[in-house]
Amino acid sequence: MQITVVYYSRTGNTKELAEIVAGGVESVDGAKALLRDTGTVSKEDFLESSGVIAGSPVYFGLMAADMKRMFDEFIGIRKKMEGKVGAAFATSGDPTGGKETTLFSIIQVMLIYGMLISGDPLSATGHYGTACVGAPDETARENGAKLGARVAEVAQKLSL
Repeated sequence: MQITVVYYSRTGNTKELAEIVAGGVESVDGAKALLRDTGTVSKEDFLESSGVIAGSPVYFGLMAADMKRMFDEFIGIRKKMEGKVGAAFATSGDPTGGKETTLFSIIQVMLIYGMLISGDPLSATGHYGTACVGAPDETARENGAKLGARVAEVAQKLSL
């Protein structure tokens, strides 16, 4: 079972968190993470996956324009995404930098795609997804891995 972890990163912080999330996916037996940035991910990557975890830096409280562009360009596969697991993660430059609204902007698109949304588990923060300020610290690393594992576990349960 494959989970696509897609991200946009300008400074490298979101890419680093994406790699951690992908590691969490791969910690689940039978799960494989497909790590892609928004410039290289394809519609086929989405279609061949049981879930998508998308990550973006915070830009004015929303996902990066390139992340939005990707979702806009993939609108033709929207109905084929129904029932797949979706989740989000974000990075920002400030503690009050709009991480939750950025997560919601990604989650909103996934809901419109018909996806089933998973937040991070209660053993992490039990909220909307993983987020951090700057480069992922130890807590963000743990929570990112837990988010990846949770999405893989939920996708496996849905495939039974």
